[in-house]
Amino acid sequence: MTRRVFISYQHADQMKARGLNLMTYNKNVNVDFTGRHLLDPVKSQDSDYISRKIKEKIKGSSATIVLIGKETAQSEWVEKEIQWTKEQGKGIVGIRIDPNATIPEGLTDYGAEILDWNAPSDVNQFDDAIERAIAATSRGRNMPMNTQTTCGR
Repeated sequence: MTRRVFISYQHADQMKARGLNLMTYNKNVNVDFTGRHLLDPVKSQDSDYISRKIKEKIKGSSATIVLIGKETAQSEWVEKEIQWTKEQGKGIVGIRIDPNATIPEGLTDYGAEILDWNAPSDVNQFDDAIERAIAATSRGRNMPMNTQTTCGR
């Protein structure tokens, strides 16, 4: 089932975020989701407006993927996106795009599964990890098995 997934990333990793989104079109990769993201920055300096836009994207998603690069753990916006994902009861998965990157505290606190972008066996798990993350939430546990949903509702 195709899921809607919010892609969270630190600005320096924008090209990797675009690459993740493009993977959904590659028939040789086991990735089946519709990316919800802000790959094109919001044209505003108003942090309240930007926050509302991000929350809207997360609300319409079943899970969040956090791309973990060198500077991700220091990003206030990524931490906020992790927190908003938790508050909305959504699943969350981390994908380490830099092997030496520090995992954001919010992901470890949440017990998120962390996969490695550079390990082909992990790349083949992206879809399954999303499903496991959704199943681990209260929303996922309350759904009967084999129930089809849209947008995690």
